Formats: sequence, C-alpha cells, structure tokens
Amino acid sequence: MTDPRFIDQSLLADLSAQAAASPRKRKNHNFHAGNEAPCHRLLNALEMDSYIQPHRHLHPDKGESLIVVRGKLGALCFDAQGRITHKAVIAAGEEQIGLDTPAGVFHSFVALEPGSVIFEAKAGPYEPVSEAERAPWAPLEQSPEGPAYLAWMRAQFE
Repeated sequence: MTDPRFIDQSLLADLSAQAAASPRKRKNHNFHAGNEAPCHRLLNALEMDSYIQPHRHLHPDKGESLIVVRGKLGALCFDAQGRITHKAVIAAGEEQIGLDTPAGVFHSFVALEPGSVIFEAKAGPYEPVSEAERAPWAPLEQSPEGPAYLAWMRAQFE
C-alpha cells in the first residue's frame, strides 16, 4: 500500500514552473501508475504559449473530464469542419470550473492566465492521438502556423 498524496499549492507552483521552462509550455504530473493504468488521473499545467492542436478521442471509452484547480482556461469544442460549437471560460472558484468532453468531440484549451493547472481524468491505457483524431483544419503542434492558430483561439475569449 502506498501513502496518500496531498495536492497542495506547492505542487501546483512546482508543476507550473516546470511547464514554463518546457518547450511545449505544459507539464503533467501523473497520479496513475504507468501508461497501461485503466484510469488516468493527472494534473496538467499550461502556460499562455502552450498550443494544443484541436483533437478528439474516437474510442467510445475515451471521453475526458477536467477541472481547473488554478488559473483560467478557454475551452473550445468544434464540429468536423472546424467551426466552434461550444466555448466557455472555465476557472478555479468560478461558476464554470471544468468540462466533460464526450468521445468523438473535437476540443482544445488555451491558458488565459499564467500558471493555470487542470486536474484531468480519462480512461487508460495511454494512446497517442492518431492521425484520424487530429483536427485536419488545425495546424500541428510544432508547425510554424501553430502560434497564429493559438492566437486565434485565445482571441475567442477577448
């Protein structure tokens, strides 16, 4: 048996510092044991320059839920042509604090405050996003067009 792990402000600050120092401007802290775990539970710190290509999870068991524990995010859902179908600001301590995204829905998030952290839960095992799950109308994460698309997504909340 392992000891319980408390989630405190120090953990959130350390994770945010790691995210700020990383090239992708995000960092996760897994509570589950390994990629094969049946349930993935993690903190994910996102900085303002972190671009998450819109994507979906096609497996019917791969919906995901997230709750903002620090900071503020813009949540976006899209149809198959890339039109926004739902958007909301979700923030720790506010009216809307999270999002439950069903399998098959294109979605992405943008950090609207530095040091934003979410708690995320989804079914395992870990599977990288496949080509069929990537939004064909959005640039790849490391592409030169990514920063402009991130700016467009962020502008949806101004």
